[in-house]
Amino acid sequence: MKVLSWNGPENIELENHPLPQPKEEEVLIQVEVVGICGSEIEGYLGHNSLRKPPLIMGHEFSGIVAETGSNVADIKKGEKVVVNPLIGCGNCRSCQRGLENICTKREIIGIHRQGAFAEFVVVPAKNIHVLSDDFNLYQAALAEPLACAYRAVKRAFDAGNNESVFIYGAGTIGLLCGLVAKHLGAQHIIMADINEERLETANRIGLIYTLNPSQGTVDARIREVTNQNGIDMVIDAVGFDSTRKQAERIINPGGVIMNIGLGVDESQLTVNSMIRNEITLLGSFCYTKNDFLEAVNLLKEGIITHEGWTEVRTMEEGNDAFLDLVNGKVDNGKIFIKIDDGK
Repeated sequence: MKVLSWNGPENIELENHPLPQPKEEEVLIQVEVVGICGSEIEGYLGHNSLRKPPLIMGHEFSGIVAETGSNVADIKKGEKVVVNPLIGCGNCRSCQRGLENICTKREIIGIHRQGAFAEFVVVPAKNIHVLSDDFNLYQAALAEPLACAYRAVKRAFDAGNNESVFIYGAGTIGLLCGLVAKHLGAQHIIMADINEERLETANRIGLIYTLNPSQGTVDARIREVTNQNGIDMVIDAVGFDSTRKQAERIINPGGVIMNIGLGVDESQLTVNSMIRNEITLLGSFCYTKNDFLEAVNLLKEGIITHEGWTEVRTMEEGNDAFLDLVNGKVDNGKIFIKIDDGK
């Protein structure tokens, strides 16, 4: 089978590998569509310690069941599926509480085991969601990043007022956070990014309030959009010192700051000010099984779609697609790789 193998920093090659075989409780998936995640860009550059070359990355994917293990009874060959790539141990305290996203023994397809930048991939049967025959597989491939965004926004909304939401980063996760916030009822959503093309993408999918912080218009734009009422919630999908410090500055007393971006490991914040203003500071990592199911349902109902902000590349264009993302040469928010099965 053909695979895109990451063999080191800025080096993805199209190779031929043996066809993997599913174990008793596993399923062989013929991959149709796989998205490129922002974390994979860091891996591609060699900046992610979890990813070790050679590796077949790819964890945002959908496809068709090609073969099932001997103990798999409820999944049939030929069915359309989307896969939850996060595998919890099922036994630890976190997993028992339904928090497999913070299982200390968790594995992620495309990181700890071979992923979906390949014609075929083997996955645990328990991580599969069977789709209807008419489910668009490009739409389905958004389930994983949407689950990340859904969990972050839902947790932030549960913690405070959601009238005005400020989102740093108009990449895939930021855009999906904006769409989820809009669906859940936020009245004013401001998308912030220093990339004008990304802001245009946000406008194109209905996130109409945008700003470029590098142009020095942050405070004025907030006053304009919120009718002088300020920001009740910040969702930081970037995670740099500048965004974290600015979030602390612009948030209303009693507001919520949700951190989902993993840009830098450490930041210096004025904690006493956050205490005196009763700022709720939260973090969100990945998703639970329930979050993933909610994401699939949102896609199924057409509440959130891939249309208007994604583009498609071939396997042969795989390395170039990563380079274009690294160099900011992608106009849309998301690149899908269409896997060619040779037919």
